Amino acid sequence: MSAQPMLEIYTEYTPNPESLKFVLNKMLLMNTNADFKDAAAAKRSPMAEDLFKLPYVRRVFISGNFVTITKDPEYEWIEVVPEVKEFLKAYVQSGREILLPQEGSVGDGSQAEAGSLEEKIVNVLDTYVRPAVEMDGGNIQFKSFNEGVVTLMLQGSCSGCPSSTLTLKAGIEGLLQRMVPEVKEVVAEAEAA
Repeated sequence: MSAQPMLEIYTEYTPNPESLKFVLNKMLLMNTNADFKDAAAAKRSPMAEDLFKLPYVRRVFISGNFVTITKDPEYEWIEVVPEVKEFLKAYVQSGREILLPQEGSVGDGSQAEAGSLEEKIVNVLDTYVRPAVEMDGGNIQFKSFNEGVVTLMLQGSCSGCPSSTLTLKAGIEGLLQRMVPEVKEVVAEAEAA
């Protein structure tokens, strides 16, 4: 009988000062991610529901082996990091479900027809953009391509990040315009209030 490896958690800063990435040495989700902008949206994740019970949690993003927490600006990270680490460790070690299955859902919601311009755009995003965005504790999701305009959804630490507009326009838009000349503009999908 082999012993379970010790669960380790460390934090990484993100470009958004109100978001912090909690990285675990264990996979939480495979081939999907989940972004919860508030407690009401967290119904399909028992973990996120419990995190929202902490008074300072304002947003939860779960992907791969990390959880990005966006906190209330009235709290300092030094005050809350130990509690979040302890919560995550206890939750993951309990074996409780992270994300409940959702009927008819597959992947991250990026949809594109094979061989289409949309597929080329999604491939560029998956290959060049998503890995960098995930390193910063977020995700980017393709929503649509219409008349030269690519619409993306920013998730996790990217949502509400002060540098997200610069990243979107100077980084992603420029890259897509070079690699898919039909792209004229990149915009972020407005979040429902």
